Amino acid sequence: MRIAENKRINVSLAEVKTAMKPQMLATPSVGSCVVITLYDELMGIGSMAHIMLPDINLAKAKKNRAKFANTAVEIMLKEMIDLGAAKRRIKARIVGGANMFPSVNRSNAMHIGARNIAAVKDELKKRKIRLVAEDTEGSYGRSVEFFIETGVVRTKSALHGNKEI
Repeated sequence: MRIAENKRINVSLAEVKTAMKPQMLATPSVGSCVVITLYDELMGIGSMAHIMLPDINLAKAKKNRAKFANTAVEIMLKEMIDLGAAKRRIKARIVGGANMFPSVNRSNAMHIGARNIAAVKDELKKRKIRLVAEDTEGSYGRSVEFFIETGVVRTKSALHGNKEI
């Protein structure tokens, strides 16, 4: 969904939003989910997805395609290209994929964060989109701000401070 009036655009869980500079896309709390940002610097177009699960094909409820790594990237690319972005210029940054309850999620099979990260990376690789930075894993939540004017992605954590990627 393209929004052009407000400077700060909030992206909710299981949602994709695409905008142009000078907008900023933000999401307040990312745990085991993964936030994907795609950016075409030349055109000043960016997109953010807050995905919850790795693959729509493994889900029973498939209505919200923005919820899954493999289908959210598809939505993001379409919206960006519709605004004038070129796929060959798009770069990605990802945030999240934390193991929020490490004492409960001892096995990798249960660690949805790691599975989300792997699915996002696989999808980006499949679509030949370069991953240029990430702030992933750990056992803590983050909030994310994506400044389309500069391409900077800022993560904030009460335990680990602010970081720009």
